[in-house]
Amino acid sequence: MEIIALILFLSIFLLILYGYPVAFTLGGISMIYAICFLDPSSFSALPLRIMPVMSSYILLAVPLFIFMGIMLEKSGLAESLLETMAMLFGKMRGGLAISVVIVGALLAASTGIVGATVITMGLISLPTMLKRGYKPELATGTIASSGTLGQIIPPSVVLVLLGSVLNVSVGDLFKAAMLPGILLVVAYIVYILIIAKLNPDWAPPIPEEEIKAFRADNFWPKVIKAFVLPLLLIVAVLGSILKGYATPTEAAAIGALGATFLTVIQGKFNLEKLQEVMRETTHLTCMVFIILLGATTFTFVFREMGGDTYLINLIESSNLSPLVFLVLVMLVVFIAGFFIDFIEIIFIIVPVVAPIFAAYDATAFSPVFTSSNMLLIWVGILLAMNLQTSFLSPPFGFSLFYLKGVAPPSVTTGHLYRGIIPFVLIQLIFLFVIIFWPNLIFFWLK
Repeated sequence: MEIIALILFLSIFLLILYGYPVAFTLGGISMIYAICFLDPSSFSALPLRIMPVMSSYILLAVPLFIFMGIMLEKSGLAESLLETMAMLFGKMRGGLAISVVIVGALLAASTGIVGATVITMGLISLPTMLKRGYKPELATGTIASSGTLGQIIPPSVVLVLLGSVLNVSVGDLFKAAMLPGILLVVAYIVYILIIAKLNPDWAPPIPEEEIKAFRADNFWPKVIKAFVLPLLLIVAVLGSILKGYATPTEAAAIGALGATFLTVIQGKFNLEKLQEVMRETTHLTCMVFIILLGATTFTFVFREMGGDTYLINLIESSNLSPLVFLVLVMLVVFIAGFFIDFIEIIFIIVPVVAPIFAAYDATAFSPVFTSSNMLLIWVGILLAMNLQTSFLSPPFGFSLFYLKGVAPPSVTTGHLYRGIIPFVLIQLIFLFVIIFWPNLIFFWLK
């Protein structure tokens, strides 16, 4: 029966790679295996597993954060924010690229939706960077990597879903992700400064005349409207979580309302736009939850067949060290990220490996961990960082596809692949730093 459980896992994975719909493959194939191999009496427990998941208070944050992100995308905020930041940093070489990184980080902290951020940044900033003489590799690499910061910088839908699957506090995951996210942004900026210094032609400054013209026309009101207002929204959402004033779900509601107010202030709010945002939010939310429904069914059948117990016993009998097992999981997730979306990875792979991590002695990974909960928070941050890296990695990185879809014809796939490699290396370095110095993520939890 345990071997059949593993065959179930592999068959679902292969069918998804072949192109079958994820949600129906997860739930449908699991039910076929259950009918064939499980006692019918065990089916009565399935609704008891599904209903708590579907009515989870924590998962209510998902549609609220999605609404917040789509509303900000439609508000025109990114365009005004990028224009203002570019003029603030325009005098220095690489200033426009640095502006893209900072705006990407702010949008990540405002939306947490990778695809929307990459597409928005690509449409707004890529033509501008190319027009101003930026090397295509540097421009595309900066935009794609900045757009994926929403995977790790809170409030992240990825972290909300990981918290649900790993059964750890989403608020603690948000806190743990703060410092790595900030340091990653700093590392991107340092890399751009070094490249601009070594190769001045790759990242020319904005002409002085343009900067003066921009600053002469209501400069500070523009800065306040473009920069301060989104910052207030971020402080309201993340600050309320970090200070313990609100749960992630309550903070998501604050963010959704705040994003609507910002759209009103930008003069972009109308009934048609509200309907469009609500329609897209409903579509994405339904997609997430129908996959979650299928994933819950898969997890139930897999465990009823003893698949999780078999894997735990297999790992224990093979005498794999905790670090080797961690590296294997990270490698599988990294490769899977080339082919399937992060939602499928979180709902298919993570439920299988989470009990194995929980079965290990937490101190076997690091003496820093005093509980299984700390270990799982650390694993959650590693998975989020890993998924972010796989989103960028050639040849199948999803962010590269998003950017290529909105890039001018002059930007080739080769430009995208060459430009992203330095940023992937930076993220891999950070992944290893978090593995060997786990205290880095518990900075805000102390």
